[in-house]
Amino acid sequence: MKKLIAPLLTLALATSLYLAQGADNAAPKPLRILIVAGGCCHEYDKQHLALKEGIESRLNATVDVAYNPDKTTKATFEIYKSKDWAKDFDLIIHDECSADVTDPAYVGNILNAHKAGIPAVNLHCAMHSYRWGNFKEPVTVGADNAGWYEMIGLQSTGHGPKEPIDISFTAQDHPITKGLENWTTINEELYNNIQILGGKPLASGKQMVKPKAKKGEVADPTAKATEVNAVVAWTNEYGPNKTRIFSSTIGHNTETVADDRYLNLITRAVLWSTNHLNEDGTPAAGYAK
Repeated sequence: MKKLIAPLLTLALATSLYLAQGADNAAPKPLRILIVAGGCCHEYDKQHLALKEGIESRLNATVDVAYNPDKTTKATFEIYKSKDWAKDFDLIIHDECSADVTDPAYVGNILNAHKAGIPAVNLHCAMHSYRWGNFKEPVTVGADNAGWYEMIGLQSTGHGPKEPIDISFTAQDHPITKGLENWTTINEELYNNIQILGGKPLASGKQMVKPKAKKGEVADPTAKATEVNAVVAWTNEYGPNKTRIFSSTIGHNTETVADDRYLNLITRAVLWSTNHLNEDGTPAAGYAK
């Protein structure tokens, strides 16, 4: 009997070690990502689909969408009304355009999730959402109307004409941008920079802008264009937990959002924000497809 027990114990131990090793080598759970999309001035019905498909085809991730077809600047989202609205997600992508939503309690509930540690990726018109008071002037840190800008890490209030933007990755040693090539967009909007509120620039944009014609006059076709520059992508650490935040003002047109170069940038931002991006810009083990 003793001769039989010893081999059985050895077999059991080997089996348990094999199963443990298999568990260690198993792919991690997919990232749970929420895209919040809707509001004024953009094809959010198409853009949230391009983002979802682009992310899920590149990453071990499951993307849910909270989409509101409201095309006004007062678009709100039912999910934000719950106190623990972000509890099921590893990251939130803010892709809304809600410039005239000014309820501090509503906005504060959104921000509380990020203060508590839920990372965010903010895209294009998210930079011009949830603003009130004299927001066209530099806000004061801690002021009632500064909260959204503080989360983003940069204050922007407007944009120029729809013209191509030359994008240059200025922080080439950052994992998000390492190895990415500069590129020129199709017609896009270059958002201004009123002030940086803790953001760390990753990329700048250059746009050649001709002077506007005065009201009732025809633009001078020979007028010389002026070079306009602004930060177009950056990172931030927000709140007591130093929550990782990424933002990019690029993404007005659906063709840009569906561009592989744009989606590669956003995918890296998702990984960095959730601490799943290696220093060389590659996904952590188990998160690439």
